[in-house]
Amino acid sequence: MEGQRGIVADAPVELIPARMVNEFAYCPRLFHIEHVQGEFAPNQDTVEGATVHRRVEEEAGRLPPAEELAPEDRIAARAVLLSAPRLGIIARLDLLEGEGGRVRPVDYKKGRPGPHGPWEPELVQLCAQGLILRESGYQCDDGVLYYAETKERQVVAFDEPLVGRTLELIERLREVARDPVSPPPLVDSPKCPRCSLVGICLPDEVNLLRDEPLGEVRRLVPARDDAGPVYVLDQGATVGKSGERLIVRTRDGTETPVRLLDVSHVCLFGNVTLSAPAIRGLAERELPVFHYTYGGWLAALTTGLPHRNVELRAHQYRIADDDAASLPIARAIVVGKVRNQRTIIRRNAQFDAARAVDELARLTRAAGRAGSTDLLLGLEGLAARAYFSSFGRLLRTELAFDFDARLRRPPPDPVNALLSFLYGLLAKECLAALLGVGLDPYRGFYHQLHYGRPSLALDLAEEFRPLLADSAALTLVNNRMVTRGDFIVRGPSCALTDQTRRAVIEAFEARLDTLVRHPVFGYAVSYRRVLEIQARLLARRVSGELPSYRAFTTR
Repeated sequence: MEGQRGIVADAPVELIPARMVNEFAYCPRLFHIEHVQGEFAPNQDTVEGATVHRRVEEEAGRLPPAEELAPEDRIAARAVLLSAPRLGIIARLDLLEGEGGRVRPVDYKKGRPGPHGPWEPELVQLCAQGLILRESGYQCDDGVLYYAETKERQVVAFDEPLVGRTLELIERLREVARDPVSPPPLVDSPKCPRCSLVGICLPDEVNLLRDEPLGEVRRLVPARDDAGPVYVLDQGATVGKSGERLIVRTRDGTETPVRLLDVSHVCLFGNVTLSAPAIRGLAERELPVFHYTYGGWLAALTTGLPHRNVELRAHQYRIADDDAASLPIARAIVVGKVRNQRTIIRRNAQFDAARAVDELARLTRAAGRAGSTDLLLGLEGLAARAYFSSFGRLLRTELAFDFDARLRRPPPDPVNALLSFLYGLLAKECLAALLGVGLDPYRGFYHQLHYGRPSLALDLAEEFRPLLADSAALTLVNNRMVTRGDFIVRGPSCALTDQTRRAVIEAFEARLDTLVRHPVFGYAVSYRRVLEIQARLLARRVSGELPSYRAFTTR
């Protein structure tokens, strides 16, 4: 037993960056999301901060070992990496100054001090650097905060109260780091709007779903994403990289530059070549690449390293392996889908659709009470029959679209071909959203485990099929944006021409960019943003932070 205790005592302690002490002091949830879950999103403040630090990122100067430091030595060293194993923290010091046998860290800040001096997160981060120097054997009594905006230096003494507070925060953040569930969000905090991770944290949304007393839900993220997908359909095209841009070159020599900053993911159809620098650049930015066959079937996926939030996926697998645990999520998915099918019929029917609407309402209630996944599958099948029996009559066109049922392998007519292609685009969007939050898109709660099938992506897609894919199909057909000549019929199957695929992608992207008022949170947001929000809320449910998952539905 003594030997076992010795092994445990001597086990290496995870070194936590000193800047995480700053994040923890600002908001424990921010620390957990960034350090434990491994998520980060830049904003204007973080980009400006990185610019300020650029001048002290390159190593320069010399720092003698503590035992060799003489009183007459003058120290000026940049980007000094030091650790304190006993304390369990590590830091790259922006600048280290020293003379008379003493050293002091200088930490660069982009802005200005607060009205009463430096903010507490800045003080404890600097003090943590001082404690690292002390554990390394150096005499360190104070440090300096340099504010780039005002170009002033504030000397901070490492007195007993500040050291005690820093040690307290380090101990507390280690406790939080051991818990896979994030601390609760701040409630109506003025810190949230300036936080770069507010779109990941969703503080007001999570608080509302946790039944916390809350006023109006603030829309703390832009209504639309700045970044979007890049589609390359030209056969023989190549995608390369030059600086911070992707360069799409077609066989006729045309070049189209796209800023990496504006890319959310890349979709390549058929014979398109992606260069090694482009692959590496996309992977480093965690931007996935979807490889499709010429006909539009997803064949491969190129991503960077897996999301570091392993605990989340461990929770996901446990829930997916437990029928009782996964059933409430599956029920919410099916209820959301059938409600949205009913909405599409009610919105678009120019005939008496009361029977279909009433049947879908009945099946919605039945799905909400379903006691097994098998029963849900049966109810979803009945809903599909009621829905698609009316869907064909929503198509206001003189074209003879043969559409009596939803058939997909192979699609026998233009409408089924349209839906198959749109459902594939939707599944791709859901897959990208799930990868971004750290879930495994191949292990679902409603769709069963099946080799090669992204079951969780299909789960998430269910509630959006009527609102995004079916709605886009109605727009394309009823506005005569596609005609029978835009499809190729070979035997019993029907396929889209290259030009038709471009038109469908354009209509689908326009639908994703449409603003919709969120039925729960009340603010206007694009459907693409809604997909991300739903993926994050699903992750919160999986991690145990939220008691239930609520599908997205519109009236």
